[in-house]
Amino acid sequence: MNITKVKVFPVEGERLKAYVNIIIDDCFILRDLKIINGNSGIFVAMPSKKRQDGSYRDTAHPLDNETRKMIEDIVLAEYDNVLKTPDQNSTTGRD
Repeated sequence: MNITKVKVFPVEGERLKAYVNIIIDDCFILRDLKIINGNSGIFVAMPSKKRQDGSYRDTAHPLDNETRKMIEDIVLAEYDNVLKTPDQNSTTGRD
């Protein structure tokens, strides 16, 4: 599995820092990942849906820690790039 494109949409929130879309293997898109500034630092939250009881449940997520770390590393690296060069396009192709 390769993340072939990352699109970052920064926001000016206290905890929510950006929304992110990723494309996997040029054929599958995941929308609305979130970059969150949490109590233990910045992290990537997977897309989720609010349930009737008020809790949230991920609608898509990695099944192992290795895949989660790979996604988080790539997404946060692109987020850092966007913050350093906000005037440039925030879409990056990755092989």
